[in-house]
Amino acid sequence: MADRKILVIIPTYNERENLPRKVPRVLEQDPRIEVLVVDDASPDGTGELADAMAQEEPRVHVLHRDRKDGLGQAYLAGFRWALERDFDLIFEMDADISHPPEALPDLIRAAQDHDFVIGSRYVDGRVTVVNWPMSRLLISYFGCLYARLITRMPVRDQTGGFNGWHRHVLEAVDLSRVQSNGYAFQIELKFRAWVKGFTFCEVPILFTERDSGESKMSKRIVREAVWRVWWLKLQHLLGRL
Repeated sequence: MADRKILVIIPTYNERENLPRKVPRVLEQDPRIEVLVVDDASPDGTGELADAMAQEEPRVHVLHRDRKDGLGQAYLAGFRWALERDFDLIFEMDADISHPPEALPDLIRAAQDHDFVIGSRYVDGRVTVVNWPMSRLLISYFGCLYARLITRMPVRDQTGGFNGWHRHVLEAVDLSRVQSNGYAFQIELKFRAWVKGFTFCEVPILFTERDSGESKMSKRIVREAVWRVWWLKLQHLLGRL
């Protein structure tokens, strides 16, 4: 993979404080890495800040969207941008400190032998989460267990958003048919890849709760994940994935 083009997609909405801390740490992990900031018209000026960073650093790119339209739609726009520009390995990553850039080299190495890789909070019976209240941890852990029981997909961290995809996986998965947006988006994308026979690997990461900005998690996002796994299972049984 020495000559592979690698892109890290970072969706943003009001992440002005976090972006200058995150992007340099991402870029220093590997000289092949480039960053795409997908900004949903942040009212705090995140998009303008990203533009300024891109002017200073040619490995930083910015995709502006005209409104806040959900995490899933932001990633789909980023995936299409990456595929049009011939990137070979494409990562999803949060703008805050929760997804550690220092884990990228391990994920890139794992991607040499697998079609997609997952930065996982729940590997080998361990829970590697820092500074989450117990209620949030239980929702996340049992939410992943619930999704695994329904879908039968052997992924421990079903809702995790720190993932890397080879372009051939994203090309094989019909992105136009992906309908989920929040946590369910991460489940759906993994499930669509898994049912097509693509191999995956879960690499343990230390997930740390954000220390600035606001979490985008909501009751609506949780509700979507609860019913969407049943929809995915039904679509699979009907041969529509």
